[in-house]
Amino acid sequence: MTTLPGRRTRLLAATTATAALVLVVAGCSSSDSGSGKTTVKGVHLAKGGQLTTCTHLPYPPFQSDIDGKVQGFDVSLIDLVAKDLGVKQQIQDTPFENFKTGAFLNSGQCDLAAAGMTITAERKKNVDFSDPYFEATQAVLVDRSSGIGSLADVKAKGKKLGAQAQTTGEDYVKGKGYDPVSFESSDAVLNGLRTGQVQAVVIDYPVVQGWLKDKANADKFKVVGNLKTGEQYGFTVKKGNKALLNAINKALKDAKADGTYKKIYEKWIGPYNASVASPAAS
Repeated sequence: MTTLPGRRTRLLAATTATAALVLVVAGCSSSDSGSGKTTVKGVHLAKGGQLTTCTHLPYPPFQSDIDGKVQGFDVSLIDLVAKDLGVKQQIQDTPFENFKTGAFLNSGQCDLAAAGMTITAERKKNVDFSDPYFEATQAVLVDRSSGIGSLADVKAKGKKLGAQAQTTGEDYVKGKGYDPVSFESSDAVLNGLRTGQVQAVVIDYPVVQGWLKDKANADKFKVVGNLKTGEQYGFTVKKGNKALLNAINKALKDAKADGTYKKIYEKWIGPYNASVASPAAS
């Protein structure tokens, strides 16, 4: 994948809403008082009794607010880490630009970041990535009435292409000579397609899968291409935070071994694809 923010490559929001949406996980909380920094099973936590996760909303099916609760594929996987540590996961919604720089990890505002992030060499300069937990492709989604049958048709027929700003999808099509209309979020990308601002979009395939579960979307739009860009998602921690990184990697390994990962995948992504679900470490 590209060096820009991962496909979930979200918007560079000007606001820094920090909604403290608490996700309760099974298991006991740590025995500290719940205030100030603490250490649980060798892992230093930014706030006592909780594992604080930075994300950027919305990015279904990886994380989005559903009925007042942040849920999704990434959320469920990090719940497993929190459960192993015996604490609760707390989600903070932050600008996606933060994930490229690792700013909130360095400041101690968050313990880790989970945001459908592509592992890139550029990002590795600022943060440490977990083992890859998902291999993503970019989908080309078009309006059925557009006459577009491929990415190449967009240019050949003079149609407008959209992509999410600062994402690997946007970077990919720019590298192919396209000048896409940039949207700040995945929701804005879909709205741009719905309203005719663009006739085609390039965005993470799992996101498109989620959109097409809605019959109205499936009736109006179709996938005409799946671009294999070699992108792998990873969770990030502050550079040098090996204890938390090891805890994340252990939870991922255990979940894949005992079938929990498969269940979570099928719930949020769709039919299980082992090659996509368990990419080799990059």
